[in-house]
Amino acid sequence: MLMKVEQQGHEARLEALRKELARQQLDGFVIPISDEHMSEYVGAYAQRLGWLTGFGGSAGTAVVLKDKAAIFVDGRYTLQVREQVDGRLYEYQSVPQTSVAAWLGENAPEGGRIGYDAWLHGKGWADSAAAALKARKAALVAVQQNPIDAIWQDRPAPSAAPALVHADEYAGASAHEKRAEVAAWLTARGLDAAVISALDSVAWLLNMRGSDVDCTPVALSFVLAHADGTADLFIAPEKVTPELAQHLGNAVRVQDRAAFTPALAALAGKKVAVDPERAVAAIYQQLAAAGAETVSVTDPTVLPKARKNPVEQAGHRAAQARDGAAITRFLHWLSNAAPQGTETELSAAAALRAEREKTGLLRDLSFDTISAAGPNGASPHYKVDEHTNRQIEPNSVYLVDSGGQYLDGTTDITRTVWIGPDAPPAEVKDRFTRVLKGHIALDQAVFPEGTNGSQLDSFARQFLWSVGLDYAHGTGHGVGSFLAVHEGPQRIAKAAGGQAGTGQALLPGMILSNEPGYYKAGEYGIRIENLVLVEERQIPGAEGMFMGFETLTFAPIDRTLVEPALLLEHERAWWNTYHAKVEALLAPQLSGADLAWLEAACAPL
Repeated sequence: MLMKVEQQGHEARLEALRKELARQQLDGFVIPISDEHMSEYVGAYAQRLGWLTGFGGSAGTAVVLKDKAAIFVDGRYTLQVREQVDGRLYEYQSVPQTSVAAWLGENAPEGGRIGYDAWLHGKGWADSAAAALKARKAALVAVQQNPIDAIWQDRPAPSAAPALVHADEYAGASAHEKRAEVAAWLTARGLDAAVISALDSVAWLLNMRGSDVDCTPVALSFVLAHADGTADLFIAPEKVTPELAQHLGNAVRVQDRAAFTPALAALAGKKVAVDPERAVAAIYQQLAAAGAETVSVTDPTVLPKARKNPVEQAGHRAAQARDGAAITRFLHWLSNAAPQGTETELSAAAALRAEREKTGLLRDLSFDTISAAGPNGASPHYKVDEHTNRQIEPNSVYLVDSGGQYLDGTTDITRTVWIGPDAPPAEVKDRFTRVLKGHIALDQAVFPEGTNGSQLDSFARQFLWSVGLDYAHGTGHGVGSFLAVHEGPQRIAKAAGGQAGTGQALLPGMILSNEPGYYKAGEYGIRIENLVLVEERQIPGAEGMFMGFETLTFAPIDRTLVEPALLLEHERAWWNTYHAKVEALLAPQLSGADLAWLEAACAPL
């Protein structure tokens, strides 16, 4: 429940925003979780929605009008938004059942002026919102100053941390080679330049990393890549070290981040590639005003970034093995500590981080650990804090979704465990085993060239569907190499709603998560997640190229929650083969009681 002082604080902020909107002669304003790079996770300076409403999720939007307000989230945050955002101040709206544009088309005042920050929204969103507002004879207005920034008096400054060189020994290809690849792509299409605005794309292209966004090793910057193989990097001068300058070389012109907008204006008469999914509306507007010709096309770094080269693949395997040993030490600790009833979600998350830090190679978490006890596990993207922190009770379900950032790879793993001492209820075992069966079915999938993620999604859901159950999130997302834990363009999810990535064919070298789940509101959540690598499969007599998955994540799955009677012979064989690999890979990294626990956890089912 919201604390009274928090309610008062957010109510005061909402009132202050409405006064600022009146000053700017606006009848409403749209506040997304976004930054100038369309990032999923944003720096503290860009957490405008959280500051205004108290919402702590990674995806959501609010609309504030003079007499009403609404907050829009998808199925991952249905429960969380009600716990964090005051329902007296904001209507709760579910996406994709509705959208910001549709709501504005019904609720905006006749003839009103609805403001938006063109540096925080994509062009497609701006076009759809403007079209919806026409029904009300209302206008979508790009603001000169973000009204939130005008009233957020203690707003943090953007990070000034230095940008870092990402060595070729981890990247597997030099920045020069990557720029040449982009240049060839531009030349083949008759284009002069490409706007690279997504932070992970900039990082990949220049073999540069940073610490400007929690859990994602990127540096706040833009790039203009040119057809001659050169590039312009726009970044705050204090972030450029001598080492970085030497690494970038003469072919990369380093300019102040503030010079990016003037540089767009200088592209008059040029044909410029811009990614509509990753570039904000303001970039399109600046190029149009300059007289440049924009070509909407996927950022040319996206697909090569998604297809990991052999060095990156080897790095991922090393990072996963190291991370799996840390997870195993944690699970052993949890099996002893949690049944005592003295641990909490926060203490467990801290214990898990400590195990990763013992490797001496952890650079950061890859996202805030989802440490969820009992009913908190029913929120798929639950985020624990001092207010929500729950005791891990004996005889309950505990879900932990976590990951680490290492120079050689990014990890993401979910394990659901039963906290004893009693045996789990039959219903929990049934649901867990159905999730497990879906996980196994997807892991073992073999599919022809051209298959996309939406065509595989039902492999993981079928055993839940057969008894009238489902889950409200995607089954798999792409993962970067010491980069974003959620990476496109590949995705495994239902195709409904036109979600990005579900139409992208899966290609060798892509890494995805395999994470079906089940959530019972008010009681518990279940998810089993491993990362997998798309690989080509040699099948005798195959007509065309076929692919399958190499499992990358190795850590024990809780056998206590399995109902063996629901498993078919091939599923039981998968379990035993997987755990034999877990033991072989992790045993050399463990000793003493940790090793003994691993051996017991990996015994044949």
